[in-house]
Amino acid sequence: MQMKPYWLDTAIPFAAGQAGEPQGRFDVAVVGAGFTGLSAALALARKGASVVVLEAGGVASAASGRNGGMCNNGFAQDYASLSAALGTDRANRLYRAFDAGVDMVEAIIEAEGIACHFKRVGKLKLAAKPHHYDKIARAQELLAREVDPDTCMVAPSDMHAEIGSDRYFGGMLFKKSAALHMGLFGQGLAEAAVRHGARIYENNPMIAMAQLEGGRGHRLTTPHGSVEAQQVLLATGTSRIGPLGWFRRRIVPVGAYLIATEPLPVELLDRLTPNRRNTTDTRNFVNYFRTSPDNRLLFGGRARFSSRSDPASDAKSGAVLRAAMGKVFPELAGVRIDYCWGGMVDMTRDRLPRAGEREGVFYAMGYSGHGTHMATYMGAIMAEVLDGRADLNPWADFDWPAIPGYFGTPWFLPFVGAYYRYQDLVK
Repeated sequence: MQMKPYWLDTAIPFAAGQAGEPQGRFDVAVVGAGFTGLSAALALARKGASVVVLEAGGVASAASGRNGGMCNNGFAQDYASLSAALGTDRANRLYRAFDAGVDMVEAIIEAEGIACHFKRVGKLKLAAKPHHYDKIARAQELLAREVDPDTCMVAPSDMHAEIGSDRYFGGMLFKKSAALHMGLFGQGLAEAAVRHGARIYENNPMIAMAQLEGGRGHRLTTPHGSVEAQQVLLATGTSRIGPLGWFRRRIVPVGAYLIATEPLPVELLDRLTPNRRNTTDTRNFVNYFRTSPDNRLLFGGRARFSSRSDPASDAKSGAVLRAAMGKVFPELAGVRIDYCWGGMVDMTRDRLPRAGEREGVFYAMGYSGHGTHMATYMGAIMAEVLDGRADLNPWADFDWPAIPGYFGTPWFLPFVGAYYRYQDLVK
């Protein structure tokens, strides 16, 4: 079993990065070469800006290359609850931004010729308990009436047309959602940005940032060199490197973990997941799964509430996931597991992204498990914001207070995990 992400192991390595030390002056410096940073770099370079991207590791090697491979529309939260909190018009505006994110991923793939197995397979949200079905049915009725008619319910009696498991009690189908190969998409985004003129420096974490005199922008320093830029976009997610303390008080890194089986016979997958949906359930300790382009089952979830991802921690979570997969699909109890990995989700307190400007520096992050499409979308949107179109930012009017008692080390996660585990038992 390989302790590395399936997506990164099966993608062609990015080879168009800049050699040598970062140097020079640019219109925009982007910090982070995940989907946000790469999408922004591509959009800015298309507009004719000179762009440099500083990445602490490799292109799309953190959250963007470690996720579940889903490009799902819809909120992490219950639509009815969010509408009650924000108002229907505002909630609908945000919901449509999530839809637009899926559309933008598809549009970039088509425009730049990125071969990454993109397909609109739909997302199936499964009721883990019988009474969960009634709750999501009420949510779907409201959702279809107000903002998303491309949703429908799958009755408990129809479940075997969608999933070869007796563990669930119906579900909701989001028809716009898509699947793609995250490693190929990340490498393709990076290559497209370079092709349009952006420069990408891998293994160059931003460790210092200073404002230049006379409104000339900022100087960004890495261990290997420095660059100057008129504008800066932080697309750093959960990064703990560099002068990002203000953001660390507002983003909680939460571990997400996955396993990938050996390639499975097509006839077996036809029984287990006949429509090849992106699938998730209604638990707080959520499980989710999808198939890969080479016929593996990728099975993930919040196996433990942890802020760690290392081989030992990932292996513990992988064992939990294997047991869970066997309960969902008893036919897979004895299959070989080829990959096991983890990564950090950049959670905000309300599980909604944040983007804007602070002290002359722009930022976009906090996607809370919905990063594939929202990161890609917000990268392109922030390219417009940097060009003077602040009105296009859907998160511009959201405040972002620090989490009380939190300074970057999420000491409270074990307590949160215990609470959610109890909720899963009693609700």
